[in-house]
Amino acid sequence: MEHFVGYRELQVTDPELNLTFPLRVLYPSPTPSRAESVGPYTLDVAREAPISPGGFRLVLVSHGTGGSGLVYRNLAHHLARHGFVVGLPEHPHNNRDDDSWAHTPQNLRARPRHLQLCIDALLQQFPSSLKPSAVGLIGHSMGGYTALALAGGQPTATPRDTPDWQNRPIPVPHDERVKALVLLAPATPWFMAEGALRAVRVPILLMEAEKDEHTTHFHTQVVLNGVPDQQRLTHRVVPNAGHFAFLSPFPAARVSAAFPPSQDPPGFDRLQFHEEMNAEVLAFLTQELDVD
Repeated sequence: MEHFVGYRELQVTDPELNLTFPLRVLYPSPTPSRAESVGPYTLDVAREAPISPGGFRLVLVSHGTGGSGLVYRNLAHHLARHGFVVGLPEHPHNNRDDDSWAHTPQNLRARPRHLQLCIDALLQQFPSSLKPSAVGLIGHSMGGYTALALAGGQPTATPRDTPDWQNRPIPVPHDERVKALVLLAPATPWFMAEGALRAVRVPILLMEAEKDEHTTHFHTQVVLNGVPDQQRLTHRVVPNAGHFAFLSPFPAARVSAAFPPSQDPPGFDRLQFHEEMNAEVLAFLTQELDVD
């Protein structure tokens, strides 16, 4: 069953760090949608519409370093049309407008915590419409780190992340409500310590870009070697794809060699790939989050 897509913009508060950050939400709605400006993009949504009746599964999308949740807007919209509530947080101080926490232990600590706060916020926003034990996480690049950490990973800051160039354990929350992960070209060097991913026992769909210039096969191998149950991991390499292949296709006016996220290796069709990826992610999450 397909739905119209509702849209809301929330503010999530982190009292520990005394900050708030935006959380965009797409969800099934009975209200007919129309083309609306959402940030710099256009989406077919119904602003502030009621949510459809039913018990829906919750998915959060964690963006890459210096990124934005809206660059995964088409995947989020596709999932919402098919019965998911999808949250797109903007990670504080690690987004396109403010990347001041990049390569810091603070960022490694805060990102998983902020996903957990988003889960709490959305369960409060839709208290009778969500299945609290059916949460999925989608993470691209640094978002892959974030998803693995909240699902049970034990990260260690690398020398690059610390002022004194020492490895240091990073305390992060783990959330048992998370039941499935979709990792898109994940960044993983913080999970190289022995046993760092031993507690990650949820099903994983892991997509690797064949021509990734940022998170190479080494990053994928950390996951493949680290999770305890290979039977719960589906891994595939996307032929001819670069690191940014997982971002929604950009409007023509933004496609330029001067804007690397809009670029792909010669011959790669991002639009066609996203039709395949959206269907694959939907099928995976529908199966793995099929809980009562």
